[in-house]
Amino acid sequence: MEKEMDIIGIGYLGFECTDLEAWRSYGPEVMGFGIGNNPDNDPDSLYLRMDDRRFRLAFHPGEIDRLAYIGWEAKGRLEYMAALKKFRDEGIEFQIGDEELCQKRGVKELIRFFDPVGFRHELFYGQKWTPQSFVPGRRHGGYLAGKRGLGHIVLMTPEYNRELEHFLINIMGFRWYGSGAGKGKTGFFRSKLNDYTSHDIAYGHAPGRMGVHHIGVFVNSIRDVGETYDIVKEKELQLLMTLGQHSQDPHVSFYHYNPSGFAFECIGEIEPWHDDGFELNPEVMSVWGHEMVGPMLGSFIKTPEEVRDPDFKPSNQ
Repeated sequence: MEKEMDIIGIGYLGFECTDLEAWRSYGPEVMGFGIGNNPDNDPDSLYLRMDDRRFRLAFHPGEIDRLAYIGWEAKGRLEYMAALKKFRDEGIEFQIGDEELCQKRGVKELIRFFDPVGFRHELFYGQKWTPQSFVPGRRHGGYLAGKRGLGHIVLMTPEYNRELEHFLINIMGFRWYGSGAGKGKTGFFRSKLNDYTSHDIAYGHAPGRMGVHHIGVFVNSIRDVGETYDIVKEKELQLLMTLGQHSQDPHVSFYHYNPSGFAFECIGEIEPWHDDGFELNPEVMSVWGHEMVGPMLGSFIKTPEEVRDPDFKPSNQ
């Protein structure tokens, strides 16, 4: 019996960044991230840790703030090989990462490819880690990552069509979760092995705009949510939404903007998430809180011409 293309979740995220020094202080002081060691072949970037993995967030010097890649973790080598076969059978173009790139990412093997919108993705297995090595940048209870991935990402896309949903469901093997209570066209998806959260990735339709809306990260306790909230207010950072609880998730969270202009959603679980067994259609986005106090789209959201990878070629060309 052949192995399937089983994805755990988001293993790491990479960004091009115009102000690394801002992140060097913001990451540890506000979010409690640890500073990671740079690979020998990448001395100029900034690597941030959330757990015992070598890194979870990478920031590379750039002329514009933009998403560089989303790294998806395959369960292991056999699942990774099954993914390569799936991509070849479906005619999906991909590049195999060379030894230098694998060393930068700290993984055994990886491939790189684009989704139909033009966001670059990577699929890997075997990221380096050291048990009990994570040291937060400030007093912090740590993050829920590990076997569930670093959290979720919500992207704004200039096009939302059947081709995108086909890619996510039939190629990547994600499960459709629903469209939520927000206005407009939005799709939420979670990886096949994710039984911990409602979604790993979501795409929101924003004609003429493209980029990261927010990244959701799960902390170990409500105290970590509250202390981060206090620090954000003390430093007078821009809030997007106040403390609240979404309809579909038994979690408490808030949103604020970081130095690159996208938001972090800091999330504390008040009870384990479970699949309701049917597609939800909530009346409201949140059952309490989540007052909108900042701009819905941050400065990270730009035109596709500004942020699309120059190597991306639309499928209709």
